[in-house]
Amino acid sequence: MTQTPETGTDARPVLVVDFGAQTAQLIARRVREAGLFSEIIAHTATAAEFADKKPVAIVLSGGPSSVNAEDALSIDPEVFNLGVPTLGICYGFQSMVQALGGRVARTGASEYGSTALEVTEEGALLAGLPAAQTVWMSHRDSAEVAPEGFKVLASSAGAPIAAIEDTERCFAGVQWHPEVMHSEYGKQTIENFLFKVAGLKADWSADSIIDEQVARIREQIGTKKVICGLSGGVDSAVAAALVHRAVGDQLTCVFVDHGLLRKDEREQVEQDYVSATGVRLVTVDASQKFLSELDGVEDPEQKRKIIGREFIRTFEQTAAELVAESREGEGENIEFLVQGTLYPDVVESGGGSGTANIKSHHNVGGLPDDLQFELVEPLRALFKDEVRAVGRELGLPEVIVGRQPFPGPGLAIRIVGAVSEERLSILREADAIAREELTAAGLDDTIWQCPVVLLADVRSVGVAGDGRTYGHPVVLRPVSSEDAMTADWTRVPYDTLSKISNRITNEVDEINRVVLDITSKPPGTIEWE
Repeated sequence: MTQTPETGTDARPVLVVDFGAQTAQLIARRVREAGLFSEIIAHTATAAEFADKKPVAIVLSGGPSSVNAEDALSIDPEVFNLGVPTLGICYGFQSMVQALGGRVARTGASEYGSTALEVTEEGALLAGLPAAQTVWMSHRDSAEVAPEGFKVLASSAGAPIAAIEDTERCFAGVQWHPEVMHSEYGKQTIENFLFKVAGLKADWSADSIIDEQVARIREQIGTKKVICGLSGGVDSAVAAALVHRAVGDQLTCVFVDHGLLRKDEREQVEQDYVSATGVRLVTVDASQKFLSELDGVEDPEQKRKIIGREFIRTFEQTAAELVAESREGEGENIEFLVQGTLYPDVVESGGGSGTANIKSHHNVGGLPDDLQFELVEPLRALFKDEVRAVGRELGLPEVIVGRQPFPGPGLAIRIVGAVSEERLSILREADAIAREELTAAGLDDTIWQCPVVLLADVRSVGVAGDGRTYGHPVVLRPVSSEDAMTADWTRVPYDTLSKISNRITNEVDEINRVVLDITSKPPGTIEWE
């Protein structure tokens, strides 16, 4: 049976069918922005599995192949008989046309990038949009004959049938990519499908998320005790606040100082978060244990596994100590562990059939098989910006909800090479300088995050005074993103980059070179490891 990621919500989804497009997650985000819950499902799912999800609509994503290829990806044709409003995009549009009796052919007029579109009939799908607009195309094949019952709404130079609609069945399709920002009326096109073609109403918001998750948490935990690890990041902070809203003093938060933190991060958690929420916080200094286990380990996947394992072991030990302290050793066991798992974590870790495991996420793939806690994951259905919205609705201060994302494994996966106290100290200082200068330049709202990566096994020749130096290079990785599923490198002003470089090379003796990573995601992930 084809499995799709369990999201921990009762909301009926708009299902986004993944045909291997890099933008499937972006489509899901656009649906969320319109106020409806969305979920990604593999194209291999059966019609019965689609029906089990009780979808309110279906969106077929783009894909990299041709619908006329022998190994062309397709969905169960019975999906079109479920009576669910359906939108096809690019490859998904062509797949729909072909499945419903139309014809798709190689016309010799491929279109890539910005393309002029002519709307000949608005219909419901393009209602209120200009007759001439610019859209983003990426196709070699084109629909030549529309299926019976469909009206043709638009065309382009290379696509005589660029948009279609069947209002009786609530089906529609577009040859272009409305989910990308390069399609100037893409957002309105998607919303027209959801609200005018499918007849849906927005019901997904921070308020509704909080109400639903508080109820689910109370049902799952009951009167039991629960523990949550705070990392200093947004995800764990919001997850803990949601659980605290639901069960109050049944929650104990544990902050594990694993020695892999950014500069002054422990103090920020102990002061900022506790004062904002009033939760009970226990701080555990396990830095020597983590560094001992990581000694000599260079493989990034192994680092993640070790850190995930040691986190859980530390929690188990701390939970036992907390139970022993209560009621003179006769207290109730702590049975639940809160995790700040997000929807992109689930997708990137291969949460659905047909999805490649890009890397084990510390919230998904780094947990031991003999876990002694039942997991509570109140953010599992959410993207990062939704998490921030929930945090603000819960009353968390901006210093917490506006913080740049920071991985659970900490600076360990920003050291390319083995981890040591000396290398951590070097990276910690460089990272603090970069963040300080980016904030001073007013770039916190522009940059999603800026990992600073230490190339610990590389020595670079430099000059200091009259002599040579052999120091380490560091890499600046400033990226802009909406949800971390895709990202582009941020065009940081040269003056700011110059200040960062000068300060790092002058103030951190072991570093003599600063370089800039200008790789988008894909192909590169945001973190180097």
